[in-house]
Amino acid sequence: MTGAPLRWFDNHCHLTSNKRPAAEIVAEAADAGVVKLLTVGCTVADSREAIDIAMGFDSVFATAGVHPHDASDGIDGLEALLTDDATRHKVVAVGECGLDYHYDHSPRDIQRVVFAQQIELAHRHGLALVIHTREAWDDTFAILDDAGMPPKTVFHCFTGGPAEAELALARGATLSFSGIVTFPSAGDLRAAAELTPLDRMMIETDSPYLTPVPFRGQPNRPALVPVIGEQLAKCKNISVDELARLTWGNGVDFYGA
Repeated sequence: MTGAPLRWFDNHCHLTSNKRPAAEIVAEAADAGVVKLLTVGCTVADSREAIDIAMGFDSVFATAGVHPHDASDGIDGLEALLTDDATRHKVVAVGECGLDYHYDHSPRDIQRVVFAQQIELAHRHGLALVIHTREAWDDTFAILDDAGMPPKTVFHCFTGGPAEAELALARGATLSFSGIVTFPSAGDLRAAAELTPLDRMMIETDSPYLTPVPFRGQPNRPALVPVIGEQLAKCKNISVDELARLTWGNGVDFYGA
């Protein structure tokens, strides 16, 4: 007697950034057991497109947010996407938002303001918060401490080590791990995954970016979630089946999707 098929939740992908049709990507993912996807907005226009895509699939949900790269454009129009009666059942989080001091595509002071504004939106509308942070841990934590971290906050594509993981977890955050966890150089990240409680862990592709080993050189896709899951299961010393079951449940509970 065989068990139930594995179900995976890709809790962070960018269907708006992929050159392939969304229907093709969603179908391929389903064939690989990835039967729920969250497509993430990075600007107001991109968020609107993400919501439009999600409306076409029972298995796809969306976020609405402004990425720190685009913080200079502000958030005008963002709240309307969170409150549209026709589509808000598909919008399960604010983000991705946060700070990126690696590229500094927007001035840091503006990044900080726009991040705080989106934290406030998550509080006001009772939504989850999806955080992008890169080389900005101190300011990220300071802003969250000042604004009050929403009860459901995820550090997407977590790239810190054990110290940053402990600081995020102490504040009640969930950590989402991407294909970076498969990179040979990512020992600190695997150490962070090892200490992350199973009920505070999610899995993502961030596709079409950050393709996991051994598929480097190809565009990433939600169908590769199981590859990331195999590495995370090794980090947690549990079976792939158990990792899939737990991250599925975490994602569904976190987003209400």
